[in-house]
Amino acid sequence: MSGMTENSVVPVLDLQDQRLIAALQCDVRLTAERAGQVLGISPRTVHRRWRALMADGTLRVLAEASWPDSRGALLLRIRVLRGKLDVIAAALAAREDIAFIDLATSGDEISAVAWTDPGSRDALVFRQLPSTQAVTSVTAATVLHVFRVAAEWRHDVLTDAEVAALSSGAVQAERDQAWDQDHARDQEHAQNRDQGRDHALDDVDTAILSVLKEDARASAAAVAARTGYAESTVRRRIAQLVERGRLLTQVVVDPKRLGLTIDANVMMQVSPGRLDQVGRALAAHPAVHGAFATTGPANLYAAVWVRDLAELYRFITHDLGGLGVDSVETVIVGQAVKRPGKTVTLGR
Repeated sequence: MSGMTENSVVPVLDLQDQRLIAALQCDVRLTAERAGQVLGISPRTVHRRWRALMADGTLRVLAEASWPDSRGALLLRIRVLRGKLDVIAAALAAREDIAFIDLATSGDEISAVAWTDPGSRDALVFRQLPSTQAVTSVTAATVLHVFRVAAEWRHDVLTDAEVAALSSGAVQAERDQAWDQDHARDQEHAQNRDQGRDHALDDVDTAILSVLKEDARASAAAVAARTGYAESTVRRRIAQLVERGRLLTQVVVDPKRLGLTIDANVMMQVSPGRLDQVGRALAAHPAVHGAFATTGPANLYAAVWVRDLAELYRFITHDLGGLGVDSVETVIVGQAVKRPGKTVTLGR
């Protein structure tokens, strides 16, 4: 039954709504006034369209505490008996250590991202999945380096000038103000970050994050009212959380609503001397919403959204071919089961 919904036609948003979503990707705390000024739309229209897109669930703005540097990730490819795909995927989706789940169009493969302790004998990979009769094989590649994550992806409908103007919005202003208020503390944080030490979240940080998880666009004044801390403290802490990489924000929208109908995972082989260069080039590509260097025969992974199969073909033959990629394996996603802020309920 899940396939019926997945295969139905998804209406594409008009260009104005797509540009307004892209504006929020530049700065999730962007004001309607600033967006309207840059995009040439009345602030009233901006506010009305954002509110409508959020009200019907088309658009979600998420915030969460970042994971510690000590946590690693595995890219899993799990082959299952036909007819058991939904059962295994649903069981994986219920686990907190599974962040992403995709079902391949082949009908017998699950791709997943699992959090793990680097270098550990992961119980899911070593015991739980192999002991499941419906699972026929499991391969796991360790993420060695992250070039791009989904939260950094930007829908390519704005000019470079618009992106630059929108990216210097409310969060940057709050950050600059916080720097002026407590410059010495910021220098200490920067020094600690450069030395690679994790910063533990205290009660103030935790309280602020709990409010932002509910509404990532909540103003400092609103967060202060909810938490009981002074507004100046809230502004300073939000700025510090962002600077230290402890606050992750993401604009979530179904890519099909943006006209990007093909979701694919691409595994590549690249010579070691070119791996970093190619990975960085992929991270800058507008179609790529995830790029990682990994262990295994395929040492570079990319997750892409494109408009159609013809564009996917051009991406593989022209874009990847131009980067000197040695080999490519492409898996088209039939259904995204678990992504940030969304888990699909699968039929059995």
